[in-house]
Amino acid sequence: MRKIHRQEPHIASNRSTLNWLRAAVLGANDGIISLSGLLVGVAGATDSRSALVTAGVAGLIAGGFSMAAGEFVSVSTQRDSEQALLDKERQELEDEPEAELAELISLYMRKGLSKHTATTVATELTNRDAYAAHVDVELGIDPADLTNPWQAAMASVVAFLAGALIPFVAILVVPTNMRIVGTFVAVIAALLFTGVTSAKLSGTAPMRACVRVVLGGILAMVVTYGVGVLFRTSGV
Repeated sequence: MRKIHRQEPHIASNRSTLNWLRAAVLGANDGIISLSGLLVGVAGATDSRSALVTAGVAGLIAGGFSMAAGEFVSVSTQRDSEQALLDKERQELEDEPEAELAELISLYMRKGLSKHTATTVATELTNRDAYAAHVDVELGIDPADLTNPWQAAMASVVAFLAGALIPFVAILVVPTNMRIVGTFVAVIAALLFTGVTSAKLSGTAPMRACVRVVLGGILAMVVTYGVGVLFRTSGV
């Protein structure tokens, strides 16, 4: 018995662009929150500027590599899965062309076409390029535009570093007695921007997205600052 592939919506180029933009916003957001939490925690434990610089540089490098590696592995797995589905579809077309044509007709009928129209469309597309017709309608994959793990890794690194530089610069340029407040203000402003941008890209309410991301950032900084203060007072 043949395995029926799950149907996925076709990803058009504009949708692909939106997905990359969302990934970039999430990467920047991760950089903002993770490095601000780290730096605020260190600032809670010590007033040493060199300690902040060391922690910040280490956080930038470690976070960047982590984001790149995670994205590379994730996208590579997705690409391998897509390629396996394409290879399977190509083999099925060679082994069972009649069954594949019937399946294509059925898919078009599910989209609302009459049996006569679906048969006409499926037959014409099959005669033109059966493989292209099936991977488009059945799998929703463009063989010429598979996800690129290297591009994903690079985009992730750039977005993360761009976001992480905001709290890093803020905590270094603000006077020592205003470091924490200044970093909080800079981070909240940056998170408001990423929240609004994310909402616009996804078509959701900006207020909800902003509240969610800002509260998450504030919580991270408050917790890490509290841990830093505990280390300072305990003399560890």
